[in-house]
Amino acid sequence: MRLPSMTRPRSLAGQLFAMQAVLIAVVVAGYALFTYVSDRRQAEDAAARQATAVARSIADSPTVRTAIRTPDPSALLEPYALKVTRDTNVDFITIMTPAGVRWTHPDPRQIGKRFLGTTAPARRGRTFTETYTGTLGPSVRTVTPVTDGGRIVGLVSAGITVDRISERLQDQVSALFGVAGGALLLGAVGTYVINARLRRHTHDMNATELSRMHDYHQAALHAVREGLLMLDGQYRVALINDGGRDLLGVGEEDEVVGRSVAELALPAPLTGALLSSRPRVDEVHLTASRVLVVNTSPVSGGEHRGTVATLRDVTELQSLMGELDTERGFSQALRSQAHEAANRLHTVVSLIELGRAEEAVEFATAELELAQALTDQVVAAVSEPVLAALLLGKTSQANERGVELVVSPDSRLDDGLLPGELPARDLVTILGNLIDNAVDAAQGSARARVTVTAYASEARDVPVVPDGSASAADPSAPELVLRVADTGPGVDPAHADLVFQRGFTTKPAGPGGRGLGLALVRQAVARHAGTLTVRDDAGDGGAVFEVRLPLRTAPVPAEGGVV
Repeated sequence: MRLPSMTRPRSLAGQLFAMQAVLIAVVVAGYALFTYVSDRRQAEDAAARQATAVARSIADSPTVRTAIRTPDPSALLEPYALKVTRDTNVDFITIMTPAGVRWTHPDPRQIGKRFLGTTAPARRGRTFTETYTGTLGPSVRTVTPVTDGGRIVGLVSAGITVDRISERLQDQVSALFGVAGGALLLGAVGTYVINARLRRHTHDMNATELSRMHDYHQAALHAVREGLLMLDGQYRVALINDGGRDLLGVGEEDEVVGRSVAELALPAPLTGALLSSRPRVDEVHLTASRVLVVNTSPVSGGEHRGTVATLRDVTELQSLMGELDTERGFSQALRSQAHEAANRLHTVVSLIELGRAEEAVEFATAELELAQALTDQVVAAVSEPVLAALLLGKTSQANERGVELVVSPDSRLDDGLLPGELPARDLVTILGNLIDNAVDAAQGSARARVTVTAYASEARDVPVVPDGSASAADPSAPELVLRVADTGPGVDPAHADLVFQRGFTTKPAGPGGRGLGLALVRQAVARHAGTLTVRDDAGDGGAVFEVRLPLRTAPVPAEGGVV
């Protein structure tokens, strides 16, 4: 995605290329300048050493001493000096009197004139070197004394002009700039290749666009309610947004980035889905308090590079679907009852038409008494309206499937007893799913019966969890007890805990899948710090599911108090 811009500046890759090219050029130019100055200094030092060697060799020559003793030293010394100048590759050799009057010079017109330069150190017997501008221009020259019998009888100066030194450096400088140019070209090519790759990675966006993309990216992550979780190739959390933290129960203060998914203490099925290398599509998973729809998509480019997971909260939707299923069951039961009522009404009418009015009255009265007896039985035992309506509806549904649903005589639940912290929606989820599970189990059995018990009581017969500790409920607080028993095959002790996990079922999977009802029951019970147990019924041989919910607000335990 490219952000619109009226005048789009150079891309980030282009800016980096220009910056690196300038940097390479500056470095190469600086190095070239440093090398040139250093080589020039070295060349001048070499020229000084060469001039010193030539001057001292001439000063030590017996031929020079002999020529100085003659009446006309110039006649002998001038040819000698010119020859040595050519042989030693210096620019001039000047032999002079101790007072500095020239006996020799490359320009014969300068013979007899005074030497231009410093001679005082040499007259004191010391050899020295200096850079001085004479008749041939600036030159590096050495002046040394000529001694004969301990006396200074003359001076010798040998020099190399600065122009000659510059000529010597010219070839070196040309080679240096050739190397510098090659380095700059190589650096530019390398920089271009690297930045071409960078352009592909940044989609040729400039720094401003990348900054905006980052800002929009951060805003979007914090704005969406859906959870987003990104894992790297080792299944460590690379990114998690606010929605993901909320849905997974990870606080803002918890530092999860860089930690493995296995360390987040998530439910095992959800952890397995996030660790899977295969994509997951709209899988339903339960946490301690939520129903999540999980989608995962591996990020690969020839190898596993990570996983992107999205999380949607469907807790409310799942609850509404449960209520919808209950309402649908009610409506089906009403349609069935309407059909039966129509049949009974036709029977009554037919009896009247046949002149058997007394039998018609008896038949109608018997049917009315039967329906009223069922309603009176349920309402007398459970006057709490939500549970009473649920039981009446489930009774009709169970009858349609050939299962007798009865309310135990021990049931007693008055209206207004339940606190506001215990919403009707959760009661429908808990009791409705337990009854549906029991009807499924009892259907087809010899006695096909489901017994429901509901009462409020001080906590007694506190269940014991497998590790031997007491349940999470406070034994001194009143409890709502919901017990559902069936005449089915019972629960294998090995599956006593598995039956509450999402996806576990002993029945064939239907079109919409199975194994979610009891998991939702467990979640709702945990949300209210209750306990949930299952055992075999010693009498009927089926399973008995029992839920105990405290009737006053209690803190939710770490594991939900579900056993």
